[in-house]
Amino acid sequence: MPDAAPTTKPGTGTWCPQPDDDPAAACPISPVVDLVFSRWTTPILWVLQAHGTQRFVELERRIGVTPKVLTQRLRQLERDGLVQRRIYAEVPPRVEYAITELGSSLQSVFAALGDWGDTHMADVEHSRATYTGPLPR
Repeated sequence: MPDAAPTTKPGTGTWCPQPDDDPAAACPISPVVDLVFSRWTTPILWVLQAHGTQRFVELERRIGVTPKVLTQRLRQLERDGLVQRRIYAEVPPRVEYAITELGSSLQSVFAALGDWGDTHMADVEHSRATYTGPLPR
């Protein structure tokens, strides 16, 4: 049986999973979650959005990530078009990173998640505090 295509309510763009949908194929946000919410991606994008263009060392200090991990994540973000790297032919060489228009377009997503957190995290903390079932390993 072929994978079911994601179903949306006509004219709304609202996701409507169907009982026979393959969960992995039908969830339209999975690729976005993998892209945007990988470890360190959100803090990098937040710093670039909030503080503007940054040099590598500035990002490293603000975020508190190792140089190796920061290099890997910046390369991924540049490949995905969310961050732009500018190299200046100076001695010593200077490299700066800036959020792209595509990266900035995620601001409303982060704002919505922030609003959700403000509204619901107390409920989540209450649920965690009162949970009596087995804990994940």
